[in-house]
Amino acid sequence: MIKIIKNKHFFLLLLLPFLFFSCSSTKQTATIVPAFAKGADVGWLPQMEATGYKFYDTDGKPKDALQLLKDRGMNSVRLRVWVNPNDDKASGHCSPAETVAMAVRAQKMGMRIMINFHYSDSWADPAKQFKPKAWENHSFKQLLADVYSHTFEVLRLLKAANVTPEWVQVGNEIPGGMLWPEGKTSNFEQLAKLLNEGYEATKAIDPKIKVIVHLDEGNNNEKFRWFFDQATLFKVKYDVIGFSYYPFWIKKDYSETISDLAFNLNDMVSRYGKEVMVVEVGGEDERPQNTFELLTETIKAVKAVPNQKGLGVMYWEPQGAKSWSGYSLSAWQSDGKPSMALDAFKEQ
Repeated sequence: MIKIIKNKHFFLLLLLPFLFFSCSSTKQTATIVPAFAKGADVGWLPQMEATGYKFYDTDGKPKDALQLLKDRGMNSVRLRVWVNPNDDKASGHCSPAETVAMAVRAQKMGMRIMINFHYSDSWADPAKQFKPKAWENHSFKQLLADVYSHTFEVLRLLKAANVTPEWVQVGNEIPGGMLWPEGKTSNFEQLAKLLNEGYEATKAIDPKIKVIVHLDEGNNNEKFRWFFDQATLFKVKYDVIGFSYYPFWIKKDYSETISDLAFNLNDMVSRYGKEVMVVEVGGEDERPQNTFELLTETIKAVKAVPNQKGLGVMYWEPQGAKSWSGYSLSAWQSDGKPSMALDAFKEQ
């Protein structure tokens, strides 16, 4: 027979370990780290399909391109959005409406979503950051309002379609700034104000969305330090530092630059206290084994960043086959099938 304990203080002492275990378990559940993002920028996909391009699995059977990417371990997509794009096959599309439709489709397949604002009617990158035609004659004050309203409206449309992106990029590859000439880095104070309008518009939709500021040449620590020192000085608001990593464009093999990328990832975290993510990477479609190795090492480098501060890796237009796009850094074969290079996402 068990003796009933009548002393209430003694009874509470017996309960304490159970109460502590319960609270600890609850706390651990609340701080689960999201899965490592493995994904692709697929902005070309709607127009590829519209022009009749067919995607095939390795067995030769037709298959949805997003499913092919998902089958290879990808769980995220990145979608660029332009203000008033034309209908050119390779340098148009990506309107807000098309972006929303693509985001809905990807989310239904269980994909996480990144929205990449170029703040242009077409490509924005280190060589060109042209204002949208509708904003060309606007004052700087008007440009601030333009960035806010465009960002807010696109995200509002997404939210109305029951899509809330996990990440939002304010500008695309902006080592020289954006919305030239007003937003050039030579006037960083103005650039900071433009970036902060994008940040505020994003957080007004949902404060949990992570805002990314993105530079090219992810292996170039000097470039990143200069830019983000300025960003700190002028109080730019952001959550994540985004990297492009393309050894091909600097005429080097990944084996010559991967240690520099790894160093830069870690340096950005320790120096600025931000999370990091490779939002663009790619290798030559004619060298699938080399590209597989490039991806394997890039994923390893990001995963190795301490305290889960390395969020993920995105391939830029893996499905954008050269036969359709003329782009030689896709990961797709001439027969419409994915390259073995993409198996790097599946194996890690």
